Amino acid sequence: MMTEERPPEALEQAARAALDKKAAHLVLLGLKGVASFTDYFLLCTGLSARQVRAISDSVAERLAQSGVQPAHREGYEQAEWVLLDYVDFVVHVFSPQARAYYDLERLWRRARPLPVPADSRPERTAKPEAAER
Repeated sequence: MMTEERPPEALEQAARAALDKKAAHLVLLGLKGVASFTDYFLLCTGLSARQVRAISDSVAERLAQSGVQPAHREGYEQAEWVLLDYVDFVVHVFSPQARAYYDLERLWRRARPLPVPADSRPERTAKPEAAER
């Protein structure tokens, strides 16, 4: 019997922290057996440079409260693509343009898409443009 893979608690905290700052399009990719440098990618999008920084700050602060520090952090000043490397998982916070350009979902298409642990938000039925009016 195959059991469903459960991401580490710190990754769940990272997803919750990103959602708290209204991160869009969260995707969790399981990389075990595909990459040797990490087990998971958490991808998300911020709609402005300010939001990209706020999301990455929220993730870093939430995990620091649990004693978890990134081994590497880059891209914060430009805020197009912020990378937070926690060794077992890597959080990627993109601007919409950078996410489309680098298209990590396509580059890592052999990775397993997994449910985002903290995403219990109800599905949106209205188009985003209509909801903003």
